[in-house]
Amino acid sequence: MLNKSNSTLTNSELVELWLHGKSPNTKDGYQRYAMSFLAHLGNKPLAEVTLMDFQLWQMSLVSADNSQRVAVGAIKSLFTFAHKLGVIPANLGILVKSPQAKNRLAERILTEDEVKGMIRAAPSPRNRAIIRLLYSGGLRVSELCGLKWRDLKCREQGGQITVFGKGGKTRVVLLSPGVWDEVYQLKGNAGRDDPVFVSRKGGHLCRSMVFHIVKDAAKKAGLEVNVSPHWLRHSHASHSLDNGAPIHLVQKTLGHSTVAITEKYLHAKPTDSSSLYLPD
Repeated sequence: MLNKSNSTLTNSELVELWLHGKSPNTKDGYQRYAMSFLAHLGNKPLAEVTLMDFQLWQMSLVSADNSQRVAVGAIKSLFTFAHKLGVIPANLGILVKSPQAKNRLAERILTEDEVKGMIRAAPSPRNRAIIRLLYSGGLRVSELCGLKWRDLKCREQGGQITVFGKGGKTRVVLLSPGVWDEVYQLKGNAGRDDPVFVSRKGGHLCRSMVFHIVKDAAKKAGLEVNVSPHWLRHSHASHSLDNGAPIHLVQKTLGHSTVAITEKYLHAKPTDSSSLYLPD
């Protein structure tokens, strides 16, 4: 804990306080955006930053619209935090509009056949289990990488996994007998506190390796799109809703904070449209 007045905090100390308690992935991204923003401004104290400073930095961003939206959102969050802490007299972030990005969710939902093709194309039992668990469990990459064998529990039919997810929330996800057997066959002599998916060095498998495994399976399955692990989570949501799963159950399984987040999958693949009522 810093023993100094909030008004005398340096930019680095402010960023450190702002990032405290955030997940490692969020922390890495937000810190990168904050350093970019402060470096662009010559590291002037945040209390001296003007609205024009913020807008000029935003105009300097050359990444895709969605990346710009995330970057601007991160700095707006920093300004909100600094204002609540009393470091700045007014929150300039509320005056800055985030870039609007095209909703590409529909493009990131695989068909059931494409998912099956990726599973078949995976070259090893471990890689097949990773893809099946990302899809069947609707897991985020960080959730999959953090699994220990103590998080898995056998049931009369299949099994269950306890997932420590986004926002520090814990949820339990049920697995079908087929998925459970494929994952549990990897256990061997592993102990309760050992990782389910092990790296070459013996620790938890890293996120980048999971991305590589998924992209490799997609390529071998003949998919021409740049598939990421999160596409399997998107596909889980869409396919389960298509097959009649109640929307609140999908929300609970995926760990969405609100049902509105889950509803976006209904809009991504509508079952009807007024265009179908017009003459062909």
